[in-house]
Formats: sequence, C-alpha cells, structure tokens
Amino acid sequence: MPLTTTAATTTAEAATTTEGGVLAARRKAELGGRARVCGLYDALGAPVYHDLATYDDPETRALLTAVRTTPGPLLDLAAGSGRFTLPLLATGREVTALDLSTDMLALLRTQLDRAPASMRARCTVVQGDMSRFALGRTFPHILLGTTSLSLLDEDGRAGLYRSVLAHLAEGGRFLLTVLERGDADGPDETVVRATGAGGTVYELYEHWPAGADSRTVTLFPADPPQDDSPVIVCTDRVAVLDLPRLEEELAASGLTVTSRRLLSPPDERHRVTLLTTEASR
Repeated sequence: MPLTTTAATTTAEAATTTEGGVLAARRKAELGGRARVCGLYDALGAPVYHDLATYDDPETRALLTAVRTTPGPLLDLAAGSGRFTLPLLATGREVTALDLSTDMLALLRTQLDRAPASMRARCTVVQGDMSRFALGRTFPHILLGTTSLSLLDEDGRAGLYRSVLAHLAEGGRFLLTVLERGDADGPDETVVRATGAGGTVYELYEHWPAGADSRTVTLFPADPPQDDSPVIVCTDRVAVLDLPRLEEELAASGLTVTSRRLLSPPDERHRVTLLTTEASR
C-alpha cells in the first residue's frame, strides 16, 4: 500500500514556498545541482509518466465497460502513450489516438510496433491539439480520460467541446473524467511512494490546497544514485475543475450530461467522476 506522508511548515518556509509546495522544494534543494527539472510530457518526463501509467485501474475498466455495448470506431483524446488506446485495441476495436506530445506518441508507436499486426492495423495515431482538431470523420464514442480536461484553459475547453460535437456520430457519446478533492479537511501537501512498471520506485509530491484552482505534481526517483549523476525531476501544474462548473460549460456548449459515475470513494483525496454526455437535442 502506498505510504502518504504529510508535514507542517513554518511561517518562514511558507513565505518562500514555490507553487509546488514546501515538501517538493525541500526535496529538490537536497539534490542541488543534480536536479534536472522537466515536464511530464516532454522527452525526459514522458518515459517516467509512461512507467507509472497503469492499464488495470477503475477508470480504464469503467471506460472499457461504457463503450462495450456500442460498436464502431473510437476517438481517444490526449491518448498519450496508450493508457486507454492499447486496452481498447485489445478488445478488437478500431481506435484513433490523438495527442499533442511528440514524445508521448513516440512511446505509443513503440508499443504498437511490438503488438500483433492486426492490432496495429486498427490504430490510427494522430498528432494534434485536442482543443482544435479536424479528422474528417465521426465516431460513436469519443473519450477523454485521465482527467486530461484539466490541461486546458477556458478557451481551450470551449474549442474542445466544439471539436467533439463536430466529430460525434448521430447518437454518439462523449465520455470524460473530472478530478476533484474529496478530503476538504486533508493536508495541502502529500507524498506518496509508487512503483512503476519497470520496478523504479518514485516519490510523488502533490501540492493541492483545498479550494485552489490548480494543483502541482512533482515526481522524484525515491532512491537516486549516490553519486553526482543528474536526477530527473518531473513537475506539472494543472487546473482544477469542479463538477458543477464543468457541467455548466458542457451544457452551454451543447452537450448534455446523461450519467455520472463515481470511480473512487467519495472521501478519498482524489475523487474521480466519469461523465457520459450526448449532443443536446
């Protein structure tokens, strides 16, 4: 079970806290000049993100179940290295995987190269911006998982909704997840240890004050080499959207929420909800 660690900060520390939080700042300071700070989706960060991605989790299972009853091709937005794309392909579906990151898509293509030819043939990889895309076809299902909606600002989300509506087949559904804090009385900062698929153990620092409009995640290797070699430190700051605001945006754009499914315990720090939407009639 992951170990979560929290710590209080002094007034002096709080005054000098970076947006990533005191705990992450302390850890980075310990590394000194060895720290090589990068994003989660660039050339250095993408392999770390991919190593921590899991294909057997409640969100993946919920999305697979949701699309099972309707045949036809799927559009996986912000597909990354294939967290949803690969399990969907494994069920025999045709998938278009769209992502903006060259490095994440390179990881997806590497995995597809190792997959059976029949699986590769059913996947179309597209480098593109989910806030404005034009693929020249429609889909009965469009997916946006991993709470990736939080990567877009308000204008970007408006563009996403327009693009989705332009690509939804008649009666099609747009499925997306939203992340909220479920522990309003919990600490602003947490540290969790997690083991990647390759066996590397990471420390994931999260700075998320209750009520804040963004959260910052910073990843360090838990046990870096005891020498002077560089240490990759991945960090990302993403927006926080609450469910009522998101549903207002969807309705204003012409998308009606037809179902809501909570994918995590309601009092858990990370409360994830799966929304199913359709074009408003």
